[in-house]
Amino acid sequence: MSRHFGGVTQNGYVVRDIDAAMRHWIEVMGIGPWFYVERAPIKRFMHRGQPADLHVSIALANSGPLQIELIQQRNDAPSMYREFLDAGREGLQHMAYWTDHFDRDLATATELGWPIGQSGEVGSDGRFVYFDTEAHPGTVIELSEKSGRKGRMFERIRAAAEDWDGSEPIRTAWPIDV
Repeated sequence: MSRHFGGVTQNGYVVRDIDAAMRHWIEVMGIGPWFYVERAPIKRFMHRGQPADLHVSIALANSGPLQIELIQQRNDAPSMYREFLDAGREGLQHMAYWTDHFDRDLATATELGWPIGQSGEVGSDGRFVYFDTEAHPGTVIELSEKSGRKGRMFERIRAAAEDWDGSEPIRTAWPIDV
């Protein structure tokens, strides 16, 4: 439990092959169903203070209350994902905290001296920011707004995992529009 933001709600894995990664999580880990989108609807993406046209595929599933996110970058736009891969790494890249108080928690992170590495929005009520806190691989911290439609989508993904029987392991229809 973080004394700043509560419990970790998501682990984000940057992968080179999202299809192979989903198969691994389904077949080896028994985790699903995965909700997959070829092009994440990210708007106003900024990397280190500069706008970039990021194209990523994302898959989301839950293991209990923890959401697992798989991210494959599909273009060469500058991003913390690209930096992670270019450093020869693949796997856990960030841990996220979801918040209903984004502005307050962003101010807390700023007071802690955490520089912003990248930020953007998913839908109209889903801001996110990644802080440049990586002291060793996988320790980037994401703060993600979970109010509105994005929060309802996350809840439906969690609910789908609770009684998943192994059918339809990969779903391309998001459980709610963001």
